[in-house]
Amino acid sequence: MSHPSPTLDRARFCSALTAFLDQTMPACAQVNYRLVGTGAALLHGVSLPVADMDILVKERSDVDALGAALAPFPCLEPPTLLPHGMQYYANYQIAGVEVGISTVELASDVDTSETVGRGPWEHYLLLPCGHHNVPTVALELRLITELYRHRPDRSQPIIQHLQTHGCDLGFILRGLVAAGLPSALQDDLRRQLGAAPYQAIAGPAHE
Repeated sequence: MSHPSPTLDRARFCSALTAFLDQTMPACAQVNYRLVGTGAALLHGVSLPVADMDILVKERSDVDALGAALAPFPCLEPPTLLPHGMQYYANYQIAGVEVGISTVELASDVDTSETVGRGPWEHYLLLPCGHHNVPTVALELRLITELYRHRPDRSQPIIQHLQTHGCDLGFILRGLVAAGLPSALQDDLRRQLGAAPYQAIAGPAHE
């Protein structure tokens, strides 16, 4: 069941993220997690519509552990295996913001997907939020997701941000090919990002 939230600005999102981490850490310090979704782009500094917070973990036990730590907060959906059997998911409300915590249990060796395979675990940055450093998926991964979902209101602000701040265009184009997106989209992205400063895709060396 969905519980719509109003669009969040960066200050409110960061306040909720800080509250989430204050409550769950250090008790869950062993949990390997990533901030994904539109909230990840927002923490990177991109201005775009954000309605909630998405936390990706590797194991179902990680969802359970974080859920137990969040016991003082309203639980909108308790930890459960979703009907398709490939995602173990829970949803909480923290400071008025929905926080979804989930696994994505699809076997894949790709590194160009935001939530499937090696991508989120190998390509990320530690970004400051309050007194925390948050492992946040690389913006290139988020862009691939938004292009795949055909959401220009999300993808275009990311492209504009990367035009100024730099990106690994080759990695993005490889991701588009892996996602089966048309060559015309690849050509358009070359046109928009071809002059952007090169910046190697984020990885574990940043931790």
